[in-house]
Amino acid sequence: MQLVVGRIGRPHGVRGEVTVEVRTDEPDLRFAPGTTLATDPASAGPLTVERARWHKGILLLTLAGVEGRDAAEALRGTLLVVDSADLPPIEDPDEFHDHELIGLTVVTTEGERVGEVSDVLHHGQDLLVVARPSRDEAYVPFVKALVPEIDLGKGILVVDAPPGLFDAEAE
Repeated sequence: MQLVVGRIGRPHGVRGEVTVEVRTDEPDLRFAPGTTLATDPASAGPLTVERARWHKGILLLTLAGVEGRDAAEALRGTLLVVDSADLPPIEDPDEFHDHELIGLTVVTTEGERVGEVSDVLHHGQDLLVVARPSRDEAYVPFVKALVPEIDLGKGILVVDAPPGLFDAEAE
């Protein structure tokens, strides 16, 4: 499974440097000089990082073979991806990669199946997006109080839902 770690934005300057919208917790590791990244679309890459630097909170990359502003502009919108199999396992038992959560069956503490994790959003607080059959999606804050158990082996995520979270009828 391909995981997006960044998206190339606008060019910076005239020498081919690009801005990157970072989508990883480890940008210094993922974008270290010498690192080769796969791309989506695949035809844009692979791309090798020659230089990485931060400028006013924005990651700037110099990529091998990308010479000049026009070449940098041609890469705008390209996604930088890594294979999920290449990610090291997380040692903390209470932390998970997004791709490990997506697809898990969501059940209540009483064992009632309510849906499936379809996405994980990172907007200040992590939110699990739960796709429910014939209903709107539900958003569950990803905190221990509401998600007391995750069993990757069984493919189950248990939610201790407050009243109304899953039983509100779709409009």
